[in-house]
Amino acid sequence: MSEDSDTLIGHLLEVRNGRFVAKLLGEDEGFRPTIEIGGEVKVVGQTGSYVSIRQHGFRSLALINRVEADRSDGRPCRCAANSLVTLTPIGQIADDGAFQRGVRHFPAPGGEVHVVAQREINSVFEKYRQFGFDIGYLPSSPSASVYLDPSALCSRHFAILGQSGSGKSWTVASLIQHMVDAMPNAHIILLDLHGEYCWKDRNRALHSAFNPDRTRYLDARALEIPYWLMTFAELLDLLVDRNDPGAAIQTAFLREMIYDLKKKSAKSLDLETISLDSPIYFSLQEVYDSFKEANEFRTDFGKIKGPLFGQFDEFLVKLQSRLNDVRYDFLLNPVRRNRSESLPGLLRDFVGLGNPKCQITIIDLSPVPFDVRPTVSAQIGRLAFEFNYWNPFNREFPILLICEEAHAYIPRESSTQFEGTRKTMERIAKEGRKYGVGLGVVSQRPHELSETVLSQCGTYICLRITNPDDQEYVRKLVPEGESDLVDILTSLSRGEAMILGEAVPLPSRAQIRKPEPTPNSNDADFYTAWTSGPEDLDIEGIVNRWRRQGR
Repeated sequence: MSEDSDTLIGHLLEVRNGRFVAKLLGEDEGFRPTIEIGGEVKVVGQTGSYVSIRQHGFRSLALINRVEADRSDGRPCRCAANSLVTLTPIGQIADDGAFQRGVRHFPAPGGEVHVVAQREINSVFEKYRQFGFDIGYLPSSPSASVYLDPSALCSRHFAILGQSGSGKSWTVASLIQHMVDAMPNAHIILLDLHGEYCWKDRNRALHSAFNPDRTRYLDARALEIPYWLMTFAELLDLLVDRNDPGAAIQTAFLREMIYDLKKKSAKSLDLETISLDSPIYFSLQEVYDSFKEANEFRTDFGKIKGPLFGQFDEFLVKLQSRLNDVRYDFLLNPVRRNRSESLPGLLRDFVGLGNPKCQITIIDLSPVPFDVRPTVSAQIGRLAFEFNYWNPFNREFPILLICEEAHAYIPRESSTQFEGTRKTMERIAKEGRKYGVGLGVVSQRPHELSETVLSQCGTYICLRITNPDDQEYVRKLVPEGESDLVDILTSLSRGEAMILGEAVPLPSRAQIRKPEPTPNSNDADFYTAWTSGPEDLDIEGIVNRWRRQGR
């Protein structure tokens, strides 16, 4: 590209490793508030736009993240002339027009700052264009599409972070829709905690945010991911109160009972060696009976109490209440998944290889009791990991697990009731890429989400975040040279994101394309509802659903 003085907007004043400071031209130097280049009108000094820095034949690309007017003379600010502009350097453009991430040849003060031509921006995404994975466009250049590398995005994990109402569900739906369009053999499992991606209308007709021919909707209760598939750590989360003084004894006895029962079942499967976590059926009622017997055991005609007499009172009450609670039937009293031989059918439905085959499996957790959602979520995650761990062709059959509201069941704090759940998801984050299991976490409270999981994410899609604690936390996670870009997050509009990391050639402020169809995540329209909404409701129906615990 020829050096064109018509695109000159300023000069560098200060150069640091991760930040440049430039001063825009003054009015007497020919400052113009807008510049037309390549048929597009560019606003000079617009936050989030790209500029090219030229000096000694080298060209660097930088992103504007702050503009401060010159107030040295005390006169009112009428335009951006003489303004100080803070830039984040993001890469270099070689002589052949190819973009290289990172700056090797740093400019010196006095370097020229130019408006970037559309062809330069397009060259940045050129090698990513081949994937056809276009999820948005640059607000400063609407004709410039933002392409991602799907392999880097999924294999190195990603996080979608943003406060409530910033467009997380919009982004998730758009991302999945474009994934399936670009990669028709995708295998995506989505944990839907609020019924936003598949839902029923007033006539109980099922709607989806995705193509029905490519989607399987599974109510977590109907899917029946039974207790005998849970790891011992997950069973502890569900059945044992870790704050109970007798928790250690309960844990030891539970371990022994489950292992013995699984060994008995293993004989019918001709298995000689099993572990405590082997996916083999055992009867939870037999576990209860064994605890009850030990808890009431006496010798010498009832005169002498057994060594465990009275030790399991609280455990038995908790387990019996769970067994009697119909809300937990899908987990503790399975109808279809009550034999070890039922596992292959479950896995087929789970990974989309059932009849008919599909690319997207939506597991609706909204009908599941709130306190057991973390356990079920971890179990789903572990099934995805274990499936490909034991799959000899896992690299030819990669799986992506997307976790909505991940902070609710992958907490940062280790001393919680969800410790087993957290460890399961952290294992996926640390080891999943080796076995073709990608992880996408979606959260509105990043500083409450497991630091281990977030630190393993290679790409961050950050929507609007105004909470200072969350902002600071995100700042520590992203690459050091891009941490200043977190300041932009407060000014993002709905559905607009700052994309950082390995899946994008350069940090990009992108407007995510509107998903078609959209998820069922819109806020309630109070004005319309309160001006022309229904004047009466089917209260009896509400009570009936409440009693049946089914929406």
